[in-house]
Amino acid sequence: MEPDLMADVDAFLLDMDGTLVDTERYWLIAIQKVATALGAPPIDEDLLAGGSVETIMAVVLAAIPGGADYAEVKDLIGAAVEKEIAVAGIQLRPGARRLLDAVARTGLPCALVTSSDREKTEPALDVLGRSYFRVTVTADDVVRHKPDPLPYATAARLLGVAPERCLAVEDSLAGVHAAEAAGCRTIAVPQVQKIPAVPGRVILDSLDPIAEAIEKHRA
Repeated sequence: MEPDLMADVDAFLLDMDGTLVDTERYWLIAIQKVATALGAPPIDEDLLAGGSVETIMAVVLAAIPGGADYAEVKDLIGAAVEKEIAVAGIQLRPGARRLLDAVARTGLPCALVTSSDREKTEPALDVLGRSYFRVTVTADDVVRHKPDPLPYATAARLLGVAPERCLAVEDSLAGVHAAEAAGCRTIAVPQVQKIPAVPGRVILDSLDPIAEAIEKHRA
């Protein structure tokens, strides 16, 4: 972690699936199961990870021979995701609790910024702890989704903080692009999708170094 990354940070914007909770892989498993059942070949997971419902559906429908009904496939995927999560439960990613506690101790505002809809976000908030987040921005709250910057720009606006003074944490390329395009300082912690290294981009193996940097900076 670069020591100056925490300088002049006034708020935190945290992704949910794959960053704080280990649900990204459930989405990928469910999507592949539904697509395969409808005759599609295995889909490249890089085309799915971190995507919005719209981008995921476009990929899945394009992979199904002869096409399929949008609403029907969307409902099938939603049901499959719920089944996967019901079996395994919502688990925190390694280091997530430490990060949330470190953020909370700063007294700075924090927002959850997710591509999941409100219905799927609520159970995760029960696990994460609602008190950590002053604002939650879901797919239902914006008209454009990651990799568009609007979700992060909206979260910063609701917190009353300029995006360039927000520290965003993401696991997917779509999320990283969204946060960077909004002007946020962005840390990538990849889970299932490789994040390419570019000048100025911080990529870490886990959430713990972020929590440690926050703890040291605010000590």
